[in-house]
Amino acid sequence: MTDEELAALRAQLAAKLETLRTSSETSADDRKPVALDQQSVGRLSRMDAMQMQAMAQASEQRRKQEVMRIESAIRRIDEGEYGYCVTCGDEISEKRLKADPTIPTCINCAK
Repeated sequence: MTDEELAALRAQLAAKLETLRTSSETSADDRKPVALDQQSVGRLSRMDAMQMQAMAQASEQRRKQEVMRIESAIRRIDEGEYGYCVTCGDEISEKRLKADPTIPTCINCAK
């Protein structure tokens, strides 16, 4: 990849990273513990709230994993190691990188 392509990719990844962080901040209230106040909330409503909380927590976990993958890809770009497998050091195919720019391994090592 050329320097311009890497710079554009880095900017794209940084923008996605910012979007994920904003989404995480926005959904923070959804992940808070559900109150046990049976007087103001019925049992079924509380169960629904707990299910929504669990779904929000699972989404946050996926966001955190994506953030780590993006940060790792940006670090590899900055260090000049982007596009090379972190396991064997071989070049990762451009087609594979286009499908997922955060992918750290070549197809052989991914197996």
